[in-house]
Amino acid sequence: MAGTLIVKSPAFANGNYIPLKYTCATLNVNPELDVYDIPKSTKSLAVIVCDSDAAFGTFNHWIMWNIPPKKIIEENSAPGKQGKNSKKENKYTGPCPVSGIHAYHFRVYALDTKLNLPDDTNKQTLEKAMENHIVASGELIGLFK
Repeated sequence: MAGTLIVKSPAFANGNYIPLKYTCATLNVNPELDVYDIPKSTKSLAVIVCDSDAAFGTFNHWIMWNIPPKKIIEENSAPGKQGKNSKKENKYTGPCPVSGIHAYHFRVYALDTKLNLPDDTNKQTLEKAMENHIVASGELIGLFK
């Protein structure tokens, strides 16, 4: 059974609104993510940011793996390898809902390995590659409208 990571951000509290800076409305940069309780066996971290409230199913905002297992993923940084988000871009794209309040899930995974994946890796491919390698996981949820 996998352990639990604590995922926080100095930009917003769990269940609160994401500041404009981290959305398509302005700078569109990723917020800092602080990760606690990383198991000693962790070789790398992976991040998946998605909006499950999107009109046409889940919209993936950020796919990244092979992040060094450190406590902080800094604001406006990509310390790992980035895969394709739902816009087919290898980068973070901030919240940008057409209407209503959406919940954005910032999921962090501690893995017992590094992954050898191509640049066109999407969420489904990353999730499959992570199977049997997740030693802990956690998430931070932010809102935006």
